[in-house]
Amino acid sequence: MSHTLYSIVESPVHPNFSMLYRNLGLSERRFNSMRKAISGLRQAVPDWVVAEFFYGYGNNYAGINLSNLDVFLRSLQKYAPAAKVVVLVDKAERVYVDRLAELFPLHAVLIHPVLEQDLAAILVSA
Repeated sequence: MSHTLYSIVESPVHPNFSMLYRNLGLSERRFNSMRKAISGLRQAVPDWVVAEFFYGYGNNYAGINLSNLDVFLRSLQKYAPAAKVVVLVDKAERVYVDRLAELFPLHAVLIHPVLEQDLAAILVSA
């Protein structure tokens, strides 16, 4: 049985791990925005989500959200509560991910630059 992985790519820093996902037998659904990823939840629920974290400096995210991930993670709780979330983050913003983890379950956090073997270890260990 193939497992579905959502790869949410919102910046050029996000590494392309499509080959890794294929090699691990994961079916990748790639999105370039949170809005599209949320819409995708109605069609196919993910077993895994790999997405970048961006802190909401200066109320970039309507003032009530901590980051770019909040709205998606709320939707994920509704549609795919068992999905495992892997967050990719810049070292300077790592401190804010702990606040996100207080609100939503995160499986793992990887700091840029993310190496393929580090992500592979997480995906095969679960």
